[in-house]
Amino acid sequence: MKISIIIPALNEAETIGSLLRYLKANSQNLVQEIIVCDGGSADDTLFLAEQAGAITIKTEQKGRALQMNSGASLAEGDILYFVHADTLPPKTYATDIIEAVEQGYDLGRYLSVYQSNSQLLKINSFLSRFDTFEGMGGDQTLFITKTLFSETGGYDSRMKIMEEFEFCARARKNKRYKIMKKAVLISARKYETSSWFKIQKLNYSIVKMYKAGASQESMVQKYKQINNRY
Repeated sequence: MKISIIIPALNEAETIGSLLRYLKANSQNLVQEIIVCDGGSADDTLFLAEQAGAITIKTEQKGRALQMNSGASLAEGDILYFVHADTLPPKTYATDIIEAVEQGYDLGRYLSVYQSNSQLLKINSFLSRFDTFEGMGGDQTLFITKTLFSETGGYDSRMKIMEEFEFCARARKNKRYKIMKKAVLISARKYETSSWFKIQKLNYSIVKMYKAGASQESMVQKYKQINNRY
């Protein structure tokens, strides 16, 4: 079995090169390819990704769901592994994923740790141990067999926000889902410009809006209070 790594990116020149080198160095010859799906970066994301040996694709418009589906359409591996550009998986990620699939798991994720000494962010890390809706947002990375991804139809490309929650909830129905007891290292950059309390309150509000059936546009406008990438 081989893994195809898919990285949706938008203006990630600061992190993309080091991430790709890290993933390659720890691939254990189990990675078929790394695909960077760019949503229209204004910086050197694509150039740096190509320099680091990744397959690159540029979508007509930004949107993580669209970008990830585009990357998945090019993947030749048996397992798809979706990784955010500001996240570092454990060095053992390749063998962890292969072993999980060999054990019969169809999809799964890691726990999370943040690149910060903040005691408040340790709460977020602790909560990632639990199998809750809030733990399906993609920050912890996601592996899924290509067969299951195809069966589900992939991410909903119409979605601009909450697409990973929706997809994971749909894909794991009646399937074996594994929470691996190691952690990915996530950038704490959004907490550098907004307080922990503001971000948690906003995240809670958006999840509540999503569960109540709010429109994508209203949730995107809400989220722009802390993140202008949408």
